[in-house]
Amino acid sequence: MPAPPGEITQLLLEWRKGDRSAPERLMPLVHEELHRLAKHYMAAERPGHTLQTTALINEAYLRLIHHKEMSWQNRAHFFAVAAQVMRRILVDYARTRDAVKRGGGALKASLDEAASVAQERAGELVALDDALNDLATLDPRKSQVVELRYFSGLSVEEAAEVLGVSPVTVMRDWRSAKAWLLRAISEKHT
Repeated sequence: MPAPPGEITQLLLEWRKGDRSAPERLMPLVHEELHRLAKHYMAAERPGHTLQTTALINEAYLRLIHHKEMSWQNRAHFFAVAAQVMRRILVDYARTRDAVKRGGGALKASLDEAASVAQERAGELVALDDALNDLATLDPRKSQVVELRYFSGLSVEEAAEVLGVSPVTVMRDWRSAKAWLLRAISEKHT
């Protein structure tokens, strides 16, 4: 049974105030939602990906608890940052895989169809990350909306709460950002 949002927010506030036990007490309460986020990310990855869902959760949580200066606002903010961290882990993994693919010390082997699909998916993730970074320089809020809605799986209302804007603004930014990203990605691949 999921923990009440208020309980999670309270632990985040205690963490922000320096309570060293708060991250340990927080993990059991957020694990289910982190697992859902990780499964969402891993579903988009290639079959046979060597990074497992549990490893992604653990790596993300380790990175989150090392955010010493993080000013956690609430539950939605925590999960938004968790989603960003998971995205970053997978993008870094894809970039490393691409570097190896280009001869970074790997043995040369013939590529079968599965490897081709895996490389395409890794390339798509890197292309999306590059486009999202470009969007962030042009319009940081639209980039944040994409991260919150697509990567974090937050509702329009939850994203609006995290960003401090209206749900209508989130929907407008969401539509605009999706169109911009689609155009940016397709332009880079033509």
